[in-house]
Amino acid sequence: MKRYFAGLTDTGKVRTVNQDAYYIDQEGRFFIVADGMGGHAGGQEASQIATKTITEHLNAHWDSSDPSQVLLKEAFIAANRAILDDQISHPERSDMGTTAVVALFRDGQSWCANVGDSRLYRLRGHTLTQISEDQTWVAQAVKRKAISPDDARVHPWRHVLSQCLGREDLSQIDIFPMEIQAGDRLLLCSDGLTEELPDSIIANQLKSIRACEAATQALVDAAIDREGKDNITVIVVLINEDD
Repeated sequence: MKRYFAGLTDTGKVRTVNQDAYYIDQEGRFFIVADGMGGHAGGQEASQIATKTITEHLNAHWDSSDPSQVLLKEAFIAANRAILDDQISHPERSDMGTTAVVALFRDGQSWCANVGDSRLYRLRGHTLTQISEDQTWVAQAVKRKAISPDDARVHPWRHVLSQCLGREDLSQIDIFPMEIQAGDRLLLCSDGLTEELPDSIIANQLKSIRACEAATQALVDAAIDREGKDNITVIVVLINEDD
């Protein structure tokens, strides 16, 4: 299936530095969004290191016989180690870390990989589905039915991550296949988007605007119009039948 795509990032109305990063493979093989944390310099550096390292690892091993889930796991492990090594070289950035979410298309299969709370959604028809699972304390509480999804959206601990890249104790990298068909739209985004916009508005923007570039701009603009408290990063991928 053929893929059309576009990405956009914005600092937002409150932050002075953009700590998000993203990467689009121009052949449409993989897409990455990362959301850094740990001070201005630290968060920006962590997301850039993660994006660069994952990209380099995937490119270097793309034609190997490694299964895609192994390739993704090793790319995330390499990114985690690269951030840890940078922390050693730059102690002032010792608390930096980053989320990362990847959509990958290889050998006729589609994959999602995730650490943290940046998200991957699929829009099919009128239905928006979150494919990735947030690695946060609040998401775990919702899974245990300790709190409701509505409570989770405004919970004061909703940003507390259970996993991120840049930690010696990284123990969970979510990797699983995605079921994709022609007509689907994928959205990769940082929480600067999902903190501002409910799923209903995200779905409406994705389904009503066909061009990927226009959809990314509309989503970012809508988040900024709300409050734009955080950096906002989006990648939109349209899945079409082969020409």
